[in-house]
Amino acid sequence: MFATLSDRLADTFKSLRGKGRLSEADIDATAREIRIALLEADVALPVVKDFVAAIKERARGEEVSQALNPAQQVIKIVHEELVTILGGETRRVRLAKTPPTVIMLAGLQGAGKTTLAAKLALWFKGQGNSPMLIAADLQRPNAVNQLQVNGERAGVAVFAPEPGNGVGDPVAVARAGVEEARRTLHDIVIVDTAGRLGVDTELMQQAADIRDAVTPDEILFVVDAMIGQDAVTTAQAFLDGVGYDGVVLTKLDGDARGGAALSIRGITGKPIMFASAGEKLTDFDVFHPDRMASRILDMGDMLTLIEQAEKAFDADQAAKAAAKLTGQGGEFTLTDFLEQMQAIRKMGSLTKIMGMLPGMSQFRDQLADFDEREIDRVQAIIYSMTPAERENPKIIDGSRRSRIAKGSGVTVGDVNQLVDRFFQARNMMESMAKGGGGMPGAPGGAFGKRARARQAPQAKQSKGKRRSGNPAKRAAEAARANEPKPVAANPFGNPESAESFNPEDLQLPPGFDKFLK
Repeated sequence: MFATLSDRLADTFKSLRGKGRLSEADIDATAREIRIALLEADVALPVVKDFVAAIKERARGEEVSQALNPAQQVIKIVHEELVTILGGETRRVRLAKTPPTVIMLAGLQGAGKTTLAAKLALWFKGQGNSPMLIAADLQRPNAVNQLQVNGERAGVAVFAPEPGNGVGDPVAVARAGVEEARRTLHDIVIVDTAGRLGVDTELMQQAADIRDAVTPDEILFVVDAMIGQDAVTTAQAFLDGVGYDGVVLTKLDGDARGGAALSIRGITGKPIMFASAGEKLTDFDVFHPDRMASRILDMGDMLTLIEQAEKAFDADQAAKAAAKLTGQGGEFTLTDFLEQMQAIRKMGSLTKIMGMLPGMSQFRDQLADFDEREIDRVQAIIYSMTPAERENPKIIDGSRRSRIAKGSGVTVGDVNQLVDRFFQARNMMESMAKGGGGMPGAPGGAFGKRARARQAPQAKQSKGKRRSGNPAKRAAEAARANEPKPVAANPFGNPESAESFNPEDLQLPPGFDKFLK
């Protein structure tokens, strides 16, 4: 969503690097580039003016003039000001003292309210709550049916006494739904309301009537982040007509410039509470202004990545895999690799996961071209192996690879590539887990290994002698092995054995025999 803004800001900061001191002209040029970048990203003009003015004022202050690295200090200022216009700090949902907590969704048609209702319910369910959805959108065709389907996918209850499609009273349905949630002990109620293609009097009045009937603890305005400056106009109209406590941004995975997200908070003063970025019900999370600012400036979002990993990975399973990589729990196998890959898939799209890493904007084109189905092909190859082959990939010979390729619908070359890459990755991970990393002089590194070998030399274990596969040859080899070995000849040419040798027989000079003892 913010790719254009990120690229423009990155280009702006490149011109500042390497400068030991920023002149007035440098500050003005940087402010001008930031202004252009924000306007091109469709940020509202009043927000741009306040943002640039704050940056120029702080950039001329002592915090930049006395900094060891003025360029990094300017980036820090821009990051802090972005956090400010995005809301400053994370806004959490206010829960009612006496359940249920009633949350009402409002917004235009097409903003994604019905899908968002199920995403929000699934998120609350993951927090340990018992949510219920109320189908109060009785005007849009199949809106009630869509909410029921999404509620079933999320595994939450749906209150839908009316079929919709223009039939039923949405105010009565909302009131009855809250009573039903109280009776059935649901602690969260999410009311899905109707929208219009544009703001009109009837829409505002119906939303206001539902608000008065259920007295919601939170009213969330759902806005499509791709509609540009019109999002700000709609947000202000709903704020004046109905009122709301927070904003939910949908379709953040789109290719629009996304300036509306930066404008709504500055224009309305209402915080952005949640963000939705995808079609799956799990593509939804709390909106963190500081993390979003870091993404815009290509600093990554490691906190969100860690939180998603904690949800997807089983702690015991991860500990066992780590122990295997350090050589303490056996050998890391393809079965372990498959389990780790499946856990990564639970975190979501690999493209989005990689996008949370710092500095990944320069690889945006490569990430966009990444085929997510490649992981499915890898899983198919591993599933086509026998348990013994997964535990010990070294036994996978030519005939086995041919069978695996046919079973998974790929070529033998694909199987060869997977097995070879697995061994390479395992060796690299084992080296890193043991602290080697392949660094010269480091423990486990190239020089470190030689140093340990000099300090504590160990006898090299010789490989056992290979046996023939022919039974007759193997029997002959065994017979030769059992034959008595001939006694080595005397190096002096004496045919007698070493035990029968007497030095006195050599008639040496007197006193020379002491050298033979």
